[in-house]
Amino acid sequence: MRSPLPVRDGVNATRLRLPDEGPWDTAMDYMMHRWGHIDPQGIEDRFDAGEIVGEGGIPLSRHTKLEDHTFIWYYRTLPQETRLPVDLSILHQDEHLLVVDKPHFLPTTPGGTYIQESALVRLRNQLDLPDLIPMHRLDRMTAGVLLFSTNPQTRGKYQVLFEKRQVQKEYECVSAAEPAPGYPAVEFPVVVRNRMTKSRSYLLAEVIDGEPNAETRIERLETFDGGKAMSARGTSANGTSGANRLARYRLEPHTGKTHQLRVHMASLGLGIVNDAFYPDLLDKAPDDYTRPLQLLARGIRFVDPISGKPVEYRSGLELSEAIRAQP
Repeated sequence: MRSPLPVRDGVNATRLRLPDEGPWDTAMDYMMHRWGHIDPQGIEDRFDAGEIVGEGGIPLSRHTKLEDHTFIWYYRTLPQETRLPVDLSILHQDEHLLVVDKPHFLPTTPGGTYIQESALVRLRNQLDLPDLIPMHRLDRMTAGVLLFSTNPQTRGKYQVLFEKRQVQKEYECVSAAEPAPGYPAVEFPVVVRNRMTKSRSYLLAEVIDGEPNAETRIERLETFDGGKAMSARGTSANGTSGANRLARYRLEPHTGKTHQLRVHMASLGLGIVNDAFYPDLLDKAPDDYTRPLQLLARGIRFVDPISGKPVEYRSGLELSEAIRAQP
């Protein structure tokens, strides 16, 4: 259902469904029931100013009956946010698509404490593109290639590609070169398949019994020992191998479950460096911008539904642990 209110300050108006019945005579009574303990004067002022509207953009008053509307729209009061010390880079822009390099720590879409400080809102405001919509999402802690639709008329053509899994994604991560104690050795490349579930009420995704619904191909590209890059065979240029080595991996997800890559690496005893969720949930702490999650959406490719030609977009970012390990 399209909002009758335009995007404002890069943020969509909030839609609220009114109940069919209840102990409330008016729409304002119901909003007071929901949020009157937070800002009763603000709710009254919005009704008086005509800033709360129903379908067709009809302004509601303090006396609008509850049963007169099913859905209403209004603008939230946005909290003050401290700008995150990270920047977006534009990789490609045309009349249909915007492709960016999203940095670590910046969420894809507004939510929780991050509204203005989200990739979507920043880009809408920066580029004056109120119709901008993400075609997929990256976790806040994951960096890399992120696609947006700039054109509502062609958006559906790109959405179909994602729905039919006709988009190939490639990620990179840095983890330990060998599994943690208690985990078996891994022969690469390896394909991890299992059944994952994620509840909205719980932070972590879980692996459960049942038919697999998540699949990732994992390849070890190189290992690092004392600042020297090593081949996937585990030997450096002088033929030695090092303890406590790190490795860079290529990850190719064939499905797109929440936290899939982090869960699959942890299931091998190869938890991604600086992952505060897997294999163990750490106490929440302020963001440490010197220790980003070592997970990067390296590339994305597909046949463009408008031009009919294969396209590929690659991130220009590098994982910090891999940079530190360079000779």
